[in-house]
Amino acid sequence: MKSLIIPIAVAISATLVTTAEARELRLGHSSSESNPRHEAALYFANRVEELSGGDMTVSVSSNAQLGDDVEMITGLRLGTIDLSISSQGAMSSIVEETTLIGLPFLFNDAPAAWEVLDGDFGDTLKEKMADNGAVVLGFWDNGIRLISNNVRPVVEPSDMRGLKIRIPQDPMATDIFSVLGANPVPIPFAETYVALQQGVADGQENPAVNIYSQKFHEVQDYLSLSHHKYEFLPLLASQVAWSSLTPEQQDILLQAGQESTEFQRNNAYQANQDRLAEIEASGTQVTEINTEAFQEAVTPVYDKWREKYPELVDQLVTAAKEAGE
Repeated sequence: MKSLIIPIAVAISATLVTTAEARELRLGHSSSESNPRHEAALYFANRVEELSGGDMTVSVSSNAQLGDDVEMITGLRLGTIDLSISSQGAMSSIVEETTLIGLPFLFNDAPAAWEVLDGDFGDTLKEKMADNGAVVLGFWDNGIRLISNNVRPVVEPSDMRGLKIRIPQDPMATDIFSVLGANPVPIPFAETYVALQQGVADGQENPAVNIYSQKFHEVQDYLSLSHHKYEFLPLLASQVAWSSLTPEQQDILLQAGQESTEFQRNNAYQANQDRLAEIEASGTQVTEINTEAFQEAVTPVYDKWREKYPELVDQLVTAAKEAGE
């Protein structure tokens, strides 16, 4: 009988050691599960588990279950959240320079922005984020933003006057819509649909895929193809969680981050084109804007940020021009 008990005890002990060594990380984002952001988050989680042989797992929480974007950034810095996919605006709350990527009409398309983020400017942001409690695992794509509203078609800058526009907590968005004569209203992403439905805001600005996945177009009559601002989605790891990992585990997160960034960017780019066609087919009135007039109207935004970060703005503008060639 004793010969049977010893092997069983050893097996149980080995199982307990393996379980104790397995590491689960929590990842949060504020989008619905129909958003490509969620699909990419699951892809990242799967790659982490595969690359680690099951020694690391990632649990994904959608729909702001772990808090809105600003709250998740705070949680990252405190170490109460391990990973997040937060908005660019939330990221700017701890590293203001990140908001420069959102300078109006800076990029012709998303791939040009990716090229800049994968270069020297992106490296600068990674260093600053690391100094402020977060490790950048990838700059995901949040697309080029469009303006929707319930009051009138927006074609000229003057059409923006007086409109209450929902924006993320992002100083660049505040500056852009203020200089256009609109009233920017910061509202958490997960609360935007209700805010539009109840008239707390007349409109909002987001890439087509976000508008469609959150069903904003169902409570908005007009959509303007403004392409006024690019945004990225930082995939972040808490510095607290990061420092508790082995070098091998850190490498796994970096590799999974790189692979999921490519996956997410390609999916988001295609999804934005597809969802725009579906929004138009739904009956929303879609119009072009007078881009030259808008570019002229937002000149003061460049003046303000160039005064604050002259070298960075010039570096970014030069890199964006080269990427767009």
